[in-house]
Amino acid sequence: MRQAILTTMLGAALFSTCVLSAQAAEIASLRGESSLDAPANAIEKTEQKKVEGGFDRAWDLQPPSIPHDIEKDRITLTENTCMKCHSKDNFEKENAPEIGESHYIARDGSELDKPSSRRHFCSQCHTPQADIAPLVGNSF
Repeated sequence: MRQAILTTMLGAALFSTCVLSAQAAEIASLRGESSLDAPANAIEKTEQKKVEGGFDRAWDLQPPSIPHDIEKDRITLTENTCMKCHSKDNFEKENAPEIGESHYIARDGSELDKPSSRRHFCSQCHTPQADIAPLVGNSF
C-alpha cells in the first residue's frame, strides 16, 4: 500500500514538472531575452501628460489620475507635498481638488480630523499619465 502511494505521488510530481516546464517555455517576459541576473535596460524617460481639469475616469470609484507634473513633489514618512495644494486648508486658494472624504476614514470606519495614515502615500493609487504606447495589448 505504501509503495502504491509513493508511486502515485512520484508520478504526479513528474507530470506536474513536465506540464510546468512546457508552460514556462511559452511565457515571454517584458524584459525580453535578458536574464533576471542581468541589469534591466533603462527605460526612456517620458514627459508627463498634463490635462487642464483632469482626466476622465475609466470606471466608477477609480482614483483620479494626476493631471500635472509631480517630478519635484516629495512623499516620505514625514512629508507629503501633495497636501500643499490638496489639503482642506489649501485646496480653495490653490484652485485644486480637495482630497476625498474617504481619506478621512480610519480602518475601523470612524471619521478622522486629518487624513488617515493609510492614505499618506498618494502615488500608490493616484498616478501620473504619459502619452506612450502600451507595453502589452489591452482589450479592457
